[in-house]
Order: sequence, then C-alpha cells, then structure tokens
Amino acid sequence: MFFAAAKVYPQVNFVNAFPNLSFSLPLFLTHSGDGTNRIFVVQQRGLIRVFPNDSMTTNVQTFLDVTNLVNQSGNERGLLGLAFHPNYSSNRYFFIYYTRSSDGALRISRFTTQSGNPNKADSLSELNMLTIPHPTYTNHNGGCLMFGGEGNLYIGTGDGGSGGDPNNNAQNLNSLLGKMLRIDINTPSGGNNYSIPPTNPYAGGGGAPEIFATGLRNPWRFSRDAVTGTIYCGDVGQDAWEEIDTISVGKNYGWRCYEGNAPYNTSGCGPIGNYTFPIAVYQNVGSDISVTGGYVYRGARVPWLVGRYIYADYGSRKVWKLLLSGGVVSDNSIIGVAPTGIPSFGVDQNNELYIVGGNGTIYKLQDAVVSVNGNNNQLPAGFSLEQNYPNPFNPVTKIYYNVGDAAIINITVYDVAGREVSMLVNETKQPGRYAAEFSAAGLPSGVYFYKMTVNGSQSDEKKMVLVK
Repeated sequence: MFFAAAKVYPQVNFVNAFPNLSFSLPLFLTHSGDGTNRIFVVQQRGLIRVFPNDSMTTNVQTFLDVTNLVNQSGNERGLLGLAFHPNYSSNRYFFIYYTRSSDGALRISRFTTQSGNPNKADSLSELNMLTIPHPTYTNHNGGCLMFGGEGNLYIGTGDGGSGGDPNNNAQNLNSLLGKMLRIDINTPSGGNNYSIPPTNPYAGGGGAPEIFATGLRNPWRFSRDAVTGTIYCGDVGQDAWEEIDTISVGKNYGWRCYEGNAPYNTSGCGPIGNYTFPIAVYQNVGSDISVTGGYVYRGARVPWLVGRYIYADYGSRKVWKLLLSGGVVSDNSIIGVAPTGIPSFGVDQNNELYIVGGNGTIYKLQDAVVSVNGNNNQLPAGFSLEQNYPNPFNPVTKIYYNVGDAAIINITVYDVAGREVSMLVNETKQPGRYAAEFSAAGLPSGVYFYKMTVNGSQSDEKKMVLVK
C-alpha cells in the first residue's frame, strides 16, 4: 500500500525533554523495566548513559563503557542496541549489540550490573551470546534488540552491506544476515549460551535455526506494541522505497527480490506469493532517504496518538502516525517535522515516547495546539474550562471544569515556551463539575497556560499568572 506524503500543518511540537543534558551520537533510548524510572541512552562510540527520568535532572552517569570493544569506523558501526532482561530487577542482566573492534563482526553480549550500584555495569562481565561474521562493508549492520512477550530475545541483522545485497544474504536460509533472529537466552544448549525456541521456523532443519523471519535489508529499529503484541519494523530501503513491516514468524519480507512492493532483483526468486509485503511504503526521493522505525504510542501526553505507530525519516525529519486496525492501514499521515535527524525513538517505563535527536538532544512530543490568546475554545457542548482561582496566584490555584458526558479528560499546564510543566488530569470523568489543583512551588513567576482536551481531540486553553 502506497501513501503519498501530502503537505500538512504540524500537529505536534518537539520539546527538549531533558534541557540540562546533551549526548554524543545518541542512537537509542530505553528503560530497565525495574520500576526505578531511569532512562538509558546508548551512544554510538561505546557508552551507555543513565539518569533519572526528571526533566530538570543534571545527574547523568556512565552506566557502561565498552569503547575498547567497539569498531567505530563508518557511519553505521558502533554500539547499536540495548535490551534489559525481563527479570532484570532480580538477575541484573542486560544485552548489547555492537560491531566488534577487531573485524566488524556483529556481537550480541550479556553484561551484569554491579551488585549494590544500579547505575554501574560490570564492564568485565561480558558473556558472548552470538557472534555473526560481517563482510568488509561497513554498512547494514542492523542493531536492534528486543525481548518478546514470551521472554525470548529478538535480533535484527542487516544484509551485510554494500548495495543490492551482492551475496544475497537476506534470502539465504543458511545466513544470519538480513534476518530477524530469535533465541532463548535463559536455557543454554548445544555448546551455545542460548537455545532455539521450538516454534522458530527452522528449529527442525532447513535453515539456520536462529531465524525468525527472512528477507530484510536493514531492520534498523523495530518494536513490539505493548497492547497487541504486534512487531513493527522500519526496514531501510535501497534507492527507491522505504518500508514499514509487521514481522511474523516464518515470513519472508522480500529483499532483495523486492524493494518495498516493487521488483528489485528477481533472479532466482520464487512466486510472488512467497513474500510478505509492507503495510506502508514511501518513496526515497529528495530528503526522504532512510526510515527510522518507532513505537505504537501508548503514552499520556498526546491522547489522540494512542494506538498509532509513530515513525520517521532520518533525512527529511518528517514524523508520521500510522493506524493499523484489523490488518488494514486506515491512516498514515505526517504529524510534524523534527528539528534534527532522528536515528531512533524510545520509551520510558510508562510507555511515554521520546525522540532521540541526531543533534544530541532527547525530545518528547507535545500537542501543537497550544496558543497564547485564551480564545481557542473547541470543546463540545456541555463541556467548559473555567478561569483558575485565585488568579494571579502564589503558589496554589484551582482550575474548575465541567464535563457534559463521560469522556477522557486531559488537563496539562505549559509555560510560555510551550514546555509541559504538569499534567493535572488524564482519566475518564463522568458528567459533573470538577476542580484540579495546581501547585507552582519551585516554579518562577510568570505567565502559564492550561489546556483541557476531551477524548484526545477537542480542546480549550486559558492563561494564568504566577506572582511571587
């Protein structure tokens, strides 16, 4: 299915999520899943940085330094991926994906966090899980790691590089390149530090048993929807098409026979019915040059994005939302243009979405409809947002609002630069009149805005003044 990218007005803003922090060549962001509400940022040259999920934090530490292990030559090599074990809170295991310094081979290794120091990994604890030889080409290394709902580790590998997959690795069932792999890292077997899940398509023979799916070019970033379990993947195209796939066990996604939906090199390829085609594609023209796979939005900041898959193009900086329902894409539209190239997205422990900026900044999404005139009332009949009282105030004020019918209500406070200060309400409310209390303790004097949104779409906002 092809969707033309029509010109649209931005629907979201990109706000610096941690204005006191900056990173060198950040490639990924995630959390440890242990309830500590920390953020981990992977830096390409071999560092993982950790800090509390606090917008004003200055406390960033080096969690892991493997610069001595990582091949940093070329734009696509380095420390590329990170995933924490589902039982990390008890076993302290995490896994990284990097290109090996000696030969550029793809290396997936397990490390352990130091006992008694959750912000520091034991750099000498490396346990090699899987090493995949890579041709001398520096590109198409893949790099994404993810644990599935069943507890197995998923690994996305590139086709080995150059252009056009000259060795046809993606279609070679005996090669681990150009694939989605799946291994059980909890039960070593057969002399390996992993075993093969019995439902892998070639667990009983016919191909490399680690293979989960085939025919990928460079699955740079993929993710699993926290609600449906669907695996979405942004597979970077050759010269003509960028694609979004949903990855399922045993499927062949076509490369190098097909690029997107279009034939590329069909020499030796099977019938078209052998291949699974993308759910969405866009043309690789102009500044649209490389897709960055993202996440299905399950956060709270922008309610109307819930259930939409968010992805981007690194070159044009465009960001899309895609809605897949019943196997059919019903929406695929641009929601904004980021201030920098986007090498990756990430989520925190609450499934809130972040954008990893190529300029070293981590961004979060914000509804673009935040005005300063106080005349933006689009609420449905029976709903209203009242002026806060007292106003001016110091340091506490109440915001009154009326709900006409049962609806999801979101009330968020912003400063004059449009940065989110506080989310006061984000839940279903029954009909009635309510008050939300806002405490500005610790905030500077000045003008602030508060916005009420009903069911993620219609909204109203007003101005208030803090005087100290």
